[in-house]
Amino acid sequence: MSETDPPGLDLGKLRAYLGAHRPGLAEGELGAEVVQGGKSNLTYIVTDGSSRWVVRRPPLGHVLPTAHDMTREFKVISGLHPTNVPVPEALLLCEDKDVLGAPFYVMEFVEGTPYRTAAELEALGAGRTRAIADALVDTLVDLHAVDPASVGLGEFGRPEGFLERQLRRWKKQLDGSRSRDLPGIELLHERLAKAIPVSGTPSIVHGDYRLDNALVAGDRVTAVLDWEMSTLGDPLTDLALMVAYAERSAINLDFVSDATSAPGYPSTDEVVARYAARSGRDVSALNWYVGFAFFKLAVILEGIYFRFSKGQTVGAGFEGVGAGVVPLVTHGNDILKEEK
Repeated sequence: MSETDPPGLDLGKLRAYLGAHRPGLAEGELGAEVVQGGKSNLTYIVTDGSSRWVVRRPPLGHVLPTAHDMTREFKVISGLHPTNVPVPEALLLCEDKDVLGAPFYVMEFVEGTPYRTAAELEALGAGRTRAIADALVDTLVDLHAVDPASVGLGEFGRPEGFLERQLRRWKKQLDGSRSRDLPGIELLHERLAKAIPVSGTPSIVHGDYRLDNALVAGDRVTAVLDWEMSTLGDPLTDLALMVAYAERSAINLDFVSDATSAPGYPSTDEVVARYAARSGRDVSALNWYVGFAFFKLAVILEGIYFRFSKGQTVGAGFEGVGAGVVPLVTHGNDILKEEK
């Protein structure tokens, strides 16, 4: 690698690989920049001076290939590209670790803005903010309407028993990264385990669907990004996570996007009503799904706190993560209480 190459991206090797496997795609030497904001896989914008592409690869030094599956991401955006769901065109997958030190893929560069803050939306005005939020919901409906088998994704996951497996998975994750007392978390898990709802028709699930995982141009969603947690399962888990993220003020998590508090952004009830009306899905058990979303977020944060407390995570912004766990648990329990 040269001194000008971004971490994890040897531009000379990438250029040679593109030349061999996609002749004519890139002309001349490449330049690149790291896209900031991602917490997991690394994303780069690569250019030859006239065209741009995006390269995705796992984080440096990762040890769990299944958690950063480039083939899986490539497969889902390849399948969805011909549908109404806006995704970048998948151009090239490299599973040879000798090229960049890890598998990677190249996709089309899509114009658009990932809105992360209320201030960014406020500058657009309440009317446009409402239109963007509505488009986000409608895009989720379009995703959940795709027949997985018709786009080559019929074997992308196991929808049967999806919620039970998800709950077991996140409880196991909690047990493996717990180093302190977390009031209420056992109660939250027990409540969830006792009342697992019957899932409706399964669909492709994004796994982390929110405004700052999408690109927007005008009032239109031009691309949904970050498919690393996608699978086949219960679509209401996507809707519930959107609802959970919108509760940022109640759970006081500074690192969660505050975009949903912008003037014009629809209320949770309006978001749920629009989704239900357009999808035709039964959302009567949504409180369970939102409670589970808070449990999952609490486990993720506890894992980050555990690694930070052991000196295994470096960088800014991790110090306050641990304080966010119990409010998530409390909010999850409060929502499930409403079921009684």
